Amino acid sequence: MHGMHGGPEQEDSGDPLASALRALPQVQRLLETPEAAALLARLPRPAVVDALRAAVDAARADLQAGIGGPPSPASIVARAAQMLDSADPPGLRRVLNATGIVLHTNLGRAPLAAEALQAIAEASGYANLEYVLETGTRGPRAPAIEALLCRLTGAQAALAMNNCAAAMLLALSALAAGGEVLVSRGELIEIGGGFRIPDVIQQGGARLVEVGTTNKTRLGDYAAAVTPATRVILKVHPSNYRMVGFTAEADLPSLAALARERGLLLVQDLGSGAMQDLRSVGRPHEPTPADSIAAGADVVAFSGDKLLGGPQAGLLVGSEAAIAPMRRHPLLRALRLDKLSLAALEATLRLHQDPARAFARVPALHMLAQSDATLHARAQRLADRLRPPVTADIVASTAYAGGGTLPASDIPSVAVALTVPGASADDLARRLRLHRPAVVGRVGGGRVLLDVFTLDDADVPVVADAVLAALT
Repeated sequence: MHGMHGGPEQEDSGDPLASALRALPQVQRLLETPEAAALLARLPRPAVVDALRAAVDAARADLQAGIGGPPSPASIVARAAQMLDSADPPGLRRVLNATGIVLHTNLGRAPLAAEALQAIAEASGYANLEYVLETGTRGPRAPAIEALLCRLTGAQAALAMNNCAAAMLLALSALAAGGEVLVSRGELIEIGGGFRIPDVIQQGGARLVEVGTTNKTRLGDYAAAVTPATRVILKVHPSNYRMVGFTAEADLPSLAALARERGLLLVQDLGSGAMQDLRSVGRPHEPTPADSIAAGADVVAFSGDKLLGGPQAGLLVGSEAAIAPMRRHPLLRALRLDKLSLAALEATLRLHQDPARAFARVPALHMLAQSDATLHARAQRLADRLRPPVTADIVASTAYAGGGTLPASDIPSVAVALTVPGASADDLARRLRLHRPAVVGRVGGGRVLLDVFTLDDADVPVVADAVLAALT
């Protein structure tokens, strides 16, 4: 008669809620699922256990509130994963760049060459950072990089530090502290991140002397401004803007001659770091450090992560007399590169010894050298992978070098324009950004535009999978 008196099984059968609550899996059982194993592979066990407990509690609260039905173990683990992701601050993750901007500052500027990645891997353990293998004694830091920079630019000496702003700060601190720096009013620029030329001159302990006017600065303006306190003539590449119309500026050879005549140093902030002649691949000319050294500049500062295509770095090349005070300056230690960046930079500079190899192997240069036929073929492969269920139209687009380089140069490109029934362009773009790996495109005309200029052929199936996953 036990069954007539209502054992536990019979009590549950009359109370679906109690049955559902009793069926909630224990945390230990959840830990044994493949989904939880994936979480444990990337996160500490205590954090996963706490999240699973919280997910079970949330599922219990939903059942008690009449929300939904009995959850599966997989859905509870998925809920725990969402809790972990929302609680953990977002970190660096891989992004597929479909914006058409090659040196996208917010996406890390230049992607590294395979040779640079291999060099980073080799240097990630112990490395001969300041050690001479032949003698077994302490040695200089990164002599190979300095030799490569001299070979590529024709300079006598070179230094590498963590960015171009640091390079300018070191140069002016070592060469102009306590004195005056002459700069054209048309070159008192601000570039990304609020970096302003007047601020870095002041921080370097020098006094800014403005010469000329915003649109016209002649050689005579510099000559008239020289005083016994003048130490440096600073020439600044406009980087991310162009001044057109009624303009005039003193050229570098004329400024170099004036500096020699008056016993001054000519320093140029070149910025873009173009090491190759871009005219060879049909792009506008961007002055190179070698051009500046040949024109008579005593010191040239430029970036490693722009058109040079390497890691974030600030590079200085010039005469031995001008570079020597920087080697002795206490700021150098604070601004120097770490071993992984040095490894990537050295590998990238080695590629630049052969222009053809640089355009083939350095990703930023390879993108700038792409043909229209290559872009159309890539766009067609991507569109074919998406049709159906996505409406994928191949449209004309405009790409940019980015990073403050080639600012007046629009580059013809091709994009795949996506339309998904039931999803707005903004919603689809957001889903793509949250995919792993993230896909970042543009929104225009009510569609998501994936510009193939900044995608590699190997990226096509990955991007297509991301779009299809975003539909669900």
